[in-house]
Amino acid sequence: MRIFQPKLLLILGFAATLIGCQEEKSTKRTREYNVMIMQPTSRKLTSTYSATIRGKQDIDIRPKVQGYITDIHVKEGSIVSKGQTLFTIDQVPYQAALQTAIANVDVAQAAVDASELTTTSKEQLFKQDIISEFDLNLARMQLASDKATLAQAKANEVNARNNLSYTLVKSPADGVVGTLPFRVGTLVSPSDSTPMTSVSDNSEMYVYFSMTESQVLSLTREHGSLEAALHSMPSIELQLSDGTIYKEKGRIEAISGIIDPNTGSVTVRAKFPNYRRLLLSGGSGNIILPHKAEGCIVIPQSATYEIQDKIYVYVVKDGKAESKIIGVFNISNGKEYVVESGLEKGDTIVVEGVGLLRDGDNVKIKSIVEAKK
Repeated sequence: MRIFQPKLLLILGFAATLIGCQEEKSTKRTREYNVMIMQPTSRKLTSTYSATIRGKQDIDIRPKVQGYITDIHVKEGSIVSKGQTLFTIDQVPYQAALQTAIANVDVAQAAVDASELTTTSKEQLFKQDIISEFDLNLARMQLASDKATLAQAKANEVNARNNLSYTLVKSPADGVVGTLPFRVGTLVSPSDSTPMTSVSDNSEMYVYFSMTESQVLSLTREHGSLEAALHSMPSIELQLSDGTIYKEKGRIEAISGIIDPNTGSVTVRAKFPNYRRLLLSGGSGNIILPHKAEGCIVIPQSATYEIQDKIYVYVVKDGKAESKIIGVFNISNGKEYVVESGLEKGDTIVVEGVGLLRDGDNVKIKSIVEAKK
């Protein structure tokens, strides 16, 4: 039996070689694929920007006089009106100061009245050559001095009245009361770094986000000026922090004319109505800005594959597959890409089965897929 072993090995080796050639031939066979020919189209796109939410007015409430808080008239989160009293500061010393100021005015007024009588009398005596002009001038100067003292006393009275009024800390605008860090009995002063509270006008909310310098330049070129761009801006949406879309639409009101040198971005302000007071000052979200792309190339995401954060497609050239890196803009429908670079009108790409392809594989066109309108 051993004399037949060399022949058996030879036969097995030939069979293995034959099988290998058949497999290599089968791997190089031409497969059929659906393809798409690139043609310009249009799409409604959306861009998303991180945003911060602020009240139309966020006003820090600070005391204008020093004193102990004797009463707090509101609660955190209370809705208040302009002019409504929020806090009372101890009024006793300021009431006493006002009474003193009023008394000083009375004293000064009496001195003026006496000086006027003296001056009138001395004017008559001067006409009769009983006193000298020097005595008359002294009387007139005394009257002027007393009048100045009266004016100063009246100014002090006004200041005392103002200080007394400042003991009632009132809301400067309609809005919602913020936190209350101080309690009754706390000594407050105009020099305190912490405000007594804040009042936010939340009837309308300002939402701030940033655009890049290139985006702002593009808007300016497209519309001729930033003012014209603002007028032509579409309504925008706000995605809240929980992922839901705020029901009310907003509009972009202002684009800053200053570029932040640290980020290279420009601040943009949008305004949203807040009738139900769902939006809170200090919140965050995402601005969704719609825009329409004309003359763009759109491909299905299924026609692409990704390697190390780079997106590729297979372009068909001379019947063979050739991989190509493309730049894309992700459409919100999750099914398509807008191609920003890498493909041109007339290019043909494979739109399915790209995971089976390799560079240089033969490609036979099975059918041409039309891009969605």
